Amino acid sequence: MTGTPLPRGSDGQLTDRLLSPLFNRSLLWLPLFGLGAAGTLLFVTEVTYSVAAGPGVWGNNIPVAWAFPIVNFVWWIGLGHAGTFISAFLLLLRQRWRSSINRVAETMTLFAVAIAGLFPLLHLGRPWFFYWLIPYPARMGVWPQFKSTLPWDVAAVTTYFIVSLLFWYLGLIPDLASARDRARTPIRRVVYGLFAVGWRGTAEQWHHLKSAYYLLAGLAAPLVVSVHSVVSLDFAIGLVPGWHSTIFPPYFVVGAIFSGFALVLILVVAIQLIFRLYDVITDDHLDYLAQLTLAVSWLMAYSYAVETFVAWYTGDRFERYTYLVQRPFGPYALIYWSMLTCNVLVPQLLWWRSMRRHPAALLTVGLLVLVGMWEERFVIISGSLSRDFLPSAWALYLPTIVDVAILLGSLGTFFFLFVAFLRFVPPMAIHEVKRDRAELVREEERVA
Repeated sequence: MTGTPLPRGSDGQLTDRLLSPLFNRSLLWLPLFGLGAAGTLLFVTEVTYSVAAGPGVWGNNIPVAWAFPIVNFVWWIGLGHAGTFISAFLLLLRQRWRSSINRVAETMTLFAVAIAGLFPLLHLGRPWFFYWLIPYPARMGVWPQFKSTLPWDVAAVTTYFIVSLLFWYLGLIPDLASARDRARTPIRRVVYGLFAVGWRGTAEQWHHLKSAYYLLAGLAAPLVVSVHSVVSLDFAIGLVPGWHSTIFPPYFVVGAIFSGFALVLILVVAIQLIFRLYDVITDDHLDYLAQLTLAVSWLMAYSYAVETFVAWYTGDRFERYTYLVQRPFGPYALIYWSMLTCNVLVPQLLWWRSMRRHPAALLTVGLLVLVGMWEERFVIISGSLSRDFLPSAWALYLPTIVDVAILLGSLGTFFFLFVAFLRFVPPMAIHEVKRDRAELVREEERVA
């Protein structure tokens, strides 16, 4: 990070600046909060209607039994992967630049995984019996069907959420203590004090925090790979053309990290612009994120090429039809080509340094990648199911207004949660930013 501008002011002034969103409400906050609340209301309304009326209000039907709910589930789970990647992998690799953006990425992970977990439950048809998926000692000896993919998802997603939550909260404790010490009302002091769990910043507390933080990072890092690999096996164990492939675990992991980086880019750029934290979230941070996004886009392109080559090389006529005919020229061809454009061609703009440091360009690339990754999930799930082995079983899937409303509502819910987070939780890892600034100062003094 040579050449990165140092955050201005003393440690106390820097803390006040980074805590300012909590105590000085922006004029934009209330309208944004209201917009998110409206999206959340839409989500709650449509989910309630779906539960009351039954899954028949969706477009799902045989042969496309898995459609928008599972597409949204896989997409939202993927969005949460970049948060753990940035926080865990980059921490273990001692990448200093992560300190200004890791809190945003970790929070994004929690909200995305929480929303994702709702879709499989809705897809059950009777979500009030969700506990049947949990292996508990029932008196009648009825256990979940472990050959089914649903218990796999429950175990993987629950483990990922719990570890991510602990990792996020552990890194948040010193900043909650800073918010407690600067709170202007007794209620805020009590609330922040409770969640700060008696943090005083002693040497012993810092020692234990660092040890636990690295331990959780070591646990979280392999979860990035394992969770979406388990999700991909939901499809790979099936015999449906376009699903039965050994490339799915790494392919899904790469896609998850790719979509997650796109969302992190959008959120980080927005926070930089809204709160004018140009010396904390610098152009270097945006540049590094954009470079990682570009690198993962090439891995995605490689995955697309490999799965198409394997389908041709195997000689299986059903696989060849799926990859060489149906997807590029079938009823969902427009979505397929849009997917390739958004996920492969658009990120190539990031080869130019000026684009990697331009907020509008990064926002555009991030939004298009999110669209492209959702389209990829749709092509894999609904596109494959709509063309099975027998033409007599073919059927075109079309979503209903309820399907679309639930998707939009889930986006609104995420937006609502994130805007609330910016108001009540320190959006930056303050203690890490100050530590990195001190290290940079010492390095510059040694060089001088």
